[in-house]
Amino acid sequence: MPQPFLDIAFPNAVARGATGGPGFSTNVVTLGSGSERRNIQWASARGEWNISTGIRTRAEMQAVIAHFYVVKGRGYSFRFKDWNDYQAADVPMVQVTSTVWQLVKRYNIGGYEHVRTITKPVSGTVATKVGGSPVTPSDIDHLTGLVTFASPPGSAPTATFDFDVPVRFDTDKLPVQANAWDQQIVPQINLIEVKE
Repeated sequence: MPQPFLDIAFPNAVARGATGGPGFSTNVVTLGSGSERRNIQWASARGEWNISTGIRTRAEMQAVIAHFYVVKGRGYSFRFKDWNDYQAADVPMVQVTSTVWQLVKRYNIGGYEHVRTITKPVSGTVATKVGGSPVTPSDIDHLTGLVTFASPPGSAPTATFDFDVPVRFDTDKLPVQANAWDQQIVPQINLIEVKE
């Protein structure tokens, strides 16, 4: 059952100063010989960001508090712009059906590739091509990243776009201490990526 998602963006000014990024889950067992065995538990990364480092003014703190109220703490997920990784350029999409394709971002190093499914493209930023020529799809779903073409494209379509990450607060309590009217003491406040 899909978890509740609100199609609203976390305050960009705060997101720009957040610290964090992708993470994996790996079990490492060290054997008596000193060698080790690694078990990669997640095929895809799950991002986590500390947004307290992005709060610099009282207005930004008020925006975070308002956002926290609206999303009910950990209750609803929402859009977050990871300023370190939010764009893709001319990336081949993944075929779902003959006319429906999934937006992805591809990471390539030395012949190895990781394909990341993108479910929250930013409205108005998606440009698609087939065979290098611009093509307008019949539909772009900004909540799933699915792109639908009126007829099957002759070759794998590519896309250039900006994207957000679906996240939620990792707390139901917002621990903020007001030191003065224009200054707050903000301990770590984490956002965690929601895998869809």
